[in-house]
Amino acid sequence: MRGKFFAALTLAATLLLTGCGGGDTPAKTDDKKAATSEITLKIGATPVPHAEILEEIKPDLKEQGINLEIVEFNDYVQPNIALNDKELDANFFQHEPYLKDFVAEHKDVKLKNAGGVHIEPMGIYSKKITKLDELPDGAAVSIPNDPTNGGRALLLLQKAGLLSLREGVSEMATVQDIIANPHNLVIQEVEAAQLPRTLEDVEIAIINTNFAMNADLNPMKDALFIEDRTSPYVNIVAVREDENREQIDQLMKTLKSDKVKKFIEDKYKGAIVPAF
Repeated sequence: MRGKFFAALTLAATLLLTGCGGGDTPAKTDDKKAATSEITLKIGATPVPHAEILEEIKPDLKEQGINLEIVEFNDYVQPNIALNDKELDANFFQHEPYLKDFVAEHKDVKLKNAGGVHIEPMGIYSKKITKLDELPDGAAVSIPNDPTNGGRALLLLQKAGLLSLREGVSEMATVQDIIANPHNLVIQEVEAAQLPRTLEDVEIAIINTNFAMNADLNPMKDALFIEDRTSPYVNIVAVREDENREQIDQLMKTLKSDKVKKFIEDKYKGAIVPAF
């Protein structure tokens, strides 16, 4: 009996020591959990200016426990497909008219606008003329081949006085909506990312600012004609329709900060305009 008593006493002491003296072990486990609690957000973006803007906020999100992983794309289709397929958490490259048109055309794609960040004025560029009144009759003109940006380009050509469109058309205008073409312009529809390459072959090209800047074109210096600050084409962050994570709210709040506004204004000198 005495032996059993001492054995039980020894066991109790051991458990007591483990509970008190071993207090460091749980603390280390908690530290380890804290170190691995960082959430990764994977965002698809075109290189300029979207990826550059995201790079600017990486340290700020890091402080909030978010690791921002930027995946660069050079087209306007794959970022939406990848987001819908859950390969990305968000994307940042398009304006809302393009997103709406994309979703309408791809019935299985369920994406929504998480918020606007900036405007990229579309411009008319050339390597063959220095002003629009030098444009010869029969000139070749390249424009984006996607519906919303193509219509946007046609509206810009109309605003520049180079053609007229059917009354009441919107950004969904097509070449069939041209009712007056006094210069007999030959419109060529090209994938948006490839438009800078067409400058060797056409008289003028209508290019989105992100692709123009990616090709070392300065919209404020090189564009012969450019949209003004009233452009409705605000570039947005897109997410899946069922997205409701707090981290996306943190991302949008950080993108709309005074720091980002100053970064856009200082870096792009009016070629990119904050929309908040």
